Amino acid sequence: MNSQDIKEKISKLPDAPGVYFFLGRRSLGEGGKRKILYIGKATSLRDRVRSYMSRSVLDTRGPLIEKMLNEFDEIAFQKTDSVLEALILEANLIKKYQPEANIKEKDNRSFNYVIITKEDFPCILIVRGRELENNKNLYNIFYKFGPFPNGSQLKEALKIVRKMFPFRDKCIPFFPSLGEGVGGGSPCFNRQIGLCPGVCTGEISQKDYAKQIKNIALFFEGDKKKLIKNLQKEMKEFAKKREFEKAQKVKRQIFALYHIQDVSLIKNDKLRSIHDKTFRIESYDIAHLSGTNVVGAMAVMENGEIKKSDYRKFKIKDNPGINDTKALSEILTRRLAHTEWPAPDLIVVDGGEAQKNIMEKVLKENNLQTPVVSVVKDEHHKPKEILGLSREALAKWEREILLSNAEAHRFAIAFHKQLRRKF
Repeated sequence: MNSQDIKEKISKLPDAPGVYFFLGRRSLGEGGKRKILYIGKATSLRDRVRSYMSRSVLDTRGPLIEKMLNEFDEIAFQKTDSVLEALILEANLIKKYQPEANIKEKDNRSFNYVIITKEDFPCILIVRGRELENNKNLYNIFYKFGPFPNGSQLKEALKIVRKMFPFRDKCIPFFPSLGEGVGGGSPCFNRQIGLCPGVCTGEISQKDYAKQIKNIALFFEGDKKKLIKNLQKEMKEFAKKREFEKAQKVKRQIFALYHIQDVSLIKNDKLRSIHDKTFRIESYDIAHLSGTNVVGAMAVMENGEIKKSDYRKFKIKDNPGINDTKALSEILTRRLAHTEWPAPDLIVVDGGEAQKNIMEKVLKENNLQTPVVSVVKDEHHKPKEILGLSREALAKWEREILLSNAEAHRFAIAFHKQLRRKF
């Protein structure tokens, strides 16, 4: 294939997510098919494959990629409905075909795998190949998916899957029939933000959890069609039993599969502009010990993802004693003075009506109408209510609100302890 043919071929590739194949001319596989030299995933198939035609690619990739580019004579592709599905398809195809430029480009032991453990309530974990090799008896594995070349992208992918199908990773299962002593029955943090289905509290049976695990396995196997078919059957069964809340939950899962929100995986600016604008949540909390060493913290989330680079610490200058609202007023006033920081779309505060009111007062004084919500805690400092949002908005942002609130609390406590150690 000459350079003109290559350019023409690339120009016809879709500007859509999927998996691309570089096929070789020198060694034909079974049935006269070209040998697969390399498999990759793309946010935009056209843009990604075009990038290989730049000589600068040789400066960032190894000799195996250079060898592949000298040998290929055909480009093929397979479109997917989302970038997330492209990532999973890439891993399945690499496992199936073992292309030299994929497998030998990096040490096999540095690849990442998703494993599902074999136990009553399985965990889902990301494990490196070297960890599996060095600790063969550490994990009792039921399913293993991979290899995944990019660890950070895999973590983002698993976050997206977990929003659709909550699962257990570290919490201790609670078996009500065996008594309070097993697992304690207390909700783990992920249960509080909707990412654990209640394994730790006994809210989900072993049978129902097994169905959830099977759904996740089908997704990682790339069989979305069968997964949706199973979910539709399950939804009808719930409706027939008049278990409408459960049926509605399954319906939401089906909708999520048809509308996968994988903005965190998309790096291409062209595609990122087709998504909603960045939605920024800023969460504030105060920490002190009987009114001493009073500090505050701001945690930030954008489009549902934690953004630690924007976290900020505040030493309270006007000592408020145990008056949290006075400290919150100072923090927000100082924060709003930083007009170079991105403006928040939602502010979250720990406390009740008093804390919410003081934040709204400061915003009004600065001619801002940013909505404020407060997270009310119980006697164990666990979230029990969120004030200030409609039911529709709460359904959309509850997870993000609770997570950012927990992050602000953690960050404030850590800063307070740091200051106490200095004295």
